[in-house]
Amino acid sequence: MEFRHVLVAGGGVLGAQIAFQTAFKGFPVTIWLRSEGSIGRTEPKLARLYNVYRAELARVGEAMLAGKPLDLPRGFGDAAEIKSAEDLDRLEKAVEAAKQNIRLSLDLEESVREADFIIESMAEDREAKREFYAKLAPFLDEKTIVATNSSTMIPSMFSDLLPYPENYLALHFANNIWRSNTAEIMGHSGTSEAIFGRVVEFAKEIGMIPLELKKEQPGYILNSMLVPFLSAAEALWANEVADPETIDKTWTLGTGSPYGPFRILDIVGLQTAYNIVSMNPEAKNPESTAGKIAAGLKAKIDAGKTGVNAGEGFYRYEK
Repeated sequence: MEFRHVLVAGGGVLGAQIAFQTAFKGFPVTIWLRSEGSIGRTEPKLARLYNVYRAELARVGEAMLAGKPLDLPRGFGDAAEIKSAEDLDRLEKAVEAAKQNIRLSLDLEESVREADFIIESMAEDREAKREFYAKLAPFLDEKTIVATNSSTMIPSMFSDLLPYPENYLALHFANNIWRSNTAEIMGHSGTSEAIFGRVVEFAKEIGMIPLELKKEQPGYILNSMLVPFLSAAEALWANEVADPETIDKTWTLGTGSPYGPFRILDIVGLQTAYNIVSMNPEAKNPESTAGKIAAGLKAKIDAGKTGVNAGEGFYRYEK
């Protein structure tokens, strides 16, 4: 089965990245959004990604001219295959074409009608996702494959809402998709093996390394390790043990990691971090650690400091 058109539902931090990378690899893509306001928030994300991809290729071009090793993002392809200016030009044209391969729509029925693969990348809110799937279900046919990009929720939480649950599974991406090019694929007990295999192939087609899970696991592989790590850092901050800069410095110096937890939170987006901590029942108690984390994140979100895409989160960034 060849996918002719991909629909990404949601234009948040990862939704925009999934759409741009998929379009970069040659697929026509529609991003479905709920409101005109969502369009206004998504367009700058796509513009930023366009500039990021161009900047990545400019650095590769400079290295090529200088005879240095090429630091080609893994999601772009194999650096060993970039041997000439013509090879680099091919990638530059793909970036330009990506802009033309993406359209934004507020019409869900029309968007679903032309898509054969749908990637749901809505906010990490169970009820919002269930509401979306209930709205989506009447427009689906037996040939349409649906995947969730949920960071923490599993497919069986939503499969009962879809008319063809065998066509439903999870396809989870890491942030900075063009460099951290992992795609975790996880089915539920009723997912078709053929559908699972087709999504594995799609992940390869858009430059990802597919990571196949054998059973459902909240948090998948990556976030099962990452979320506790970030939560520990947030607890240190919320309980005033140390400030974010010191916590990050401790981690990077102690482990050699390029990013500390608060840099990672800015990349993930503070709204996503807030949604995750809010699922903890203790977050309703302002005296608890979870409550303090939620309050601290909410204050930043209310001030518009939602992370890299906003130009500021725990740190400031060039827009």
